[in-house]
Amino acid sequence: MKVLTLALLFSFSVAQPPLPVRQPSSQLVAHTKGGRWYLAATGHAVYCYGPVMTLPRANGELQRVATFCRDGQAVVPLKD
Repeated sequence: MKVLTLALLFSFSVAQPPLPVRQPSSQLVAHTKGGRWYLAATGHAVYCYGPVMTLPRANGELQRVATFCRDGQAVVPLKD
């Protein structure tokens, strides 16, 4: 009798619900654009997607800047 009960229990297939497809968060998608971390002149780390450029200052000196940063700034002066 026990064997018949066990055979009956194992004969039923347990239907598993399909797992939902996970979508990457928007923050993860932003990182996959190929950006890089830089040290800003203010001492903070910034994540920028654009190239590093050298721009002239008002006094004639040259300054390295990172472009198109994650916090919405177009140009961030870098610490040398």
